Amino acid sequence: MAAAAAAAVLLLISITIFSVHSISLNDTEALLQFKALTDSHQILSQNWTTNDACRDNWQGITCENGRVFFISLSNYGLRGGPVDPLGRLDQLRLLDLQFNRLNGSLDALSPCSNLKLVYLGSNEFSGSIPTDFPSLKRLLRLDLSNNNLHGQIPVGFRNLTRLLTLKLQNNLLTGPVPDLSFLTVYNVSNNQLSGEVTRNLLQKFSASAFTGNAGLCAKSAPFPPCADLVPSNPSSNPNPNPNPDPGSIPAAKKSSKNLSTGAIVAIVVGDAAVLILIAFIFVVYYWRKYAREARLNRKSGVEKMDFSGGGTPEMERSKLVFFDRRKQFELEDLLRASAEMLGKGSFGTAYKAVLDDGCVVAVKRLKDVSPLPRKEFEQHMEMIGKLRHPNIVRLRAYYYAKEEKLLVYDYLPNGSLYSLLHGNRGPGRTPLDWTTRISLVLGAARGLAYIHEEYGSLRIPHGNIKSSNILLDKNGNACISDFGLALLLNYPHVSTRLAGYRAPEQTETKKLSQKADVYSFGVLLLEILTGKAPVHYHSQDEGVDLPKWVQSIVREEWTAEVFDLELMRYKNIEEEMVSMLQIALTCVSQLPDQRPKMSEVVKMIEDIRVEQSPHGEWDESHSASPSISEDVVTSY
Repeated sequence: MAAAAAAAVLLLISITIFSVHSISLNDTEALLQFKALTDSHQILSQNWTTNDACRDNWQGITCENGRVFFISLSNYGLRGGPVDPLGRLDQLRLLDLQFNRLNGSLDALSPCSNLKLVYLGSNEFSGSIPTDFPSLKRLLRLDLSNNNLHGQIPVGFRNLTRLLTLKLQNNLLTGPVPDLSFLTVYNVSNNQLSGEVTRNLLQKFSASAFTGNAGLCAKSAPFPPCADLVPSNPSSNPNPNPNPDPGSIPAAKKSSKNLSTGAIVAIVVGDAAVLILIAFIFVVYYWRKYAREARLNRKSGVEKMDFSGGGTPEMERSKLVFFDRRKQFELEDLLRASAEMLGKGSFGTAYKAVLDDGCVVAVKRLKDVSPLPRKEFEQHMEMIGKLRHPNIVRLRAYYYAKEEKLLVYDYLPNGSLYSLLHGNRGPGRTPLDWTTRISLVLGAARGLAYIHEEYGSLRIPHGNIKSSNILLDKNGNACISDFGLALLLNYPHVSTRLAGYRAPEQTETKKLSQKADVYSFGVLLLEILTGKAPVHYHSQDEGVDLPKWVQSIVREEWTAEVFDLELMRYKNIEEEMVSMLQIALTCVSQLPDQRPKMSEVVKMIEDIRVEQSPHGEWDESHSASPSISEDVVTSY
């Protein structure tokens, strides 16, 4: 009997193990189908080649008890779709597919009833928000922003009392805004929503979470009163009477026939006098307001952008061309915007423009541009505008006229890497710590590698890599600006702009290339390590020829003399800095063929293990995927 019982137990265990393994293989099959639909560049092929996703620790996959619990594939270059196979992962808790180019509908994800964290922003999903999503009772955070979703926001979200975050901005959603004031984060800006924004919502969230929807109204600014948006409708008259009985005309109207001519003239003159008085008051009021704003603008450096082509027939025919349907505006809106000059850069003057609805964009007026025909210019802009990557400043729109060419970008509020490295050196300065430096150059390397990979077959470079073109977004993440603009310039202008970042072969070939980009990036790494600006980079300081200077010191075995003194206060980072120095010297090799690819540079930087420096400017987790430990409760 004992032997029989033991055999039965073993059989039960075997069946259980086989059952779990079978389910795990079903999860693996679903992932492989998803890969076949979305991984045309074979990015996941490094280890998504075995037979069991859970047992073999597939990249971006985390399992519990042999089931797929977490999928974290943010910014993996995935494209296409649909994502339907993932709907079979019924134990899935986290789904993070941000910053890819996935498309199709989201209906197939509704059966994933255990989902808690869903991050699908910055893709190309279309269709409506599934009406079954509000049945995901365990949902904590849902981010569907920056897609092409349409239809209404499901009212069923009101029943998800555990939901903390709902991000739906930059889509094509219509209909009313549900009152979800129990949320912690709520953003539906830049859609096509209509109706009233309730007082509860405006008390809980910033008005910017709802702006960019022309049909919205509210009882407070910046939205118009709801009564102003109600169209006049004769049928709404409770007592329509198209053919009234003459006997029903009010007595007051009848008596008007008995007024004398003098009385009528007096009434007309009196009304005219009142209207003139009201008009005069309005003119005085707005003139004073205009004069006051003009004085404030002069004091603060804010100005209206003055376009040389203004009023020309060509300018009237031309319009702003946007790369998606989100948050579009007219050229006239841009002309009316208050514009603060940010600076004069390699390709023109950059402005911070604040539109009437509060939207903030960066506008660049191009100069020294080759006289390209409209069609060729538009094709070039299309190449730039289709790029979507978290480490590349996004081109939102452009304007083309014979005498005026404008580029409209997302506005990044935290300045440039150049200003952080070299601005205000001296007493009272907060140095840029090592962790932040390496985090910023890693972000820039990823952005540049993406450009090189996306246009590898055409060998299109960035053309102007330097620290002032590495901008910081609101979270302190590095974003490369000015991609592709160097190709619009005549080479003498390009050569001047590159200065100390110019690769040696460009003196003779006078050509831009991806290998020259790698050299420029190597100079950028040396700039990060030494704290010194490259030669002729700015007029007040001649700078140094960084590659030659560093190589001369390394040859003398005085490597420690290379590093920025501001980094010397941090302990135990010498090995990391030397590793970074070796990467930089490889990038600035004299021969182009000896330089690595940017994808290889990214991998080398990622392999440097960096401990958090004290007094860091930003937590490096800003550039990572959403934290699982922050959002997932311990019980499943």
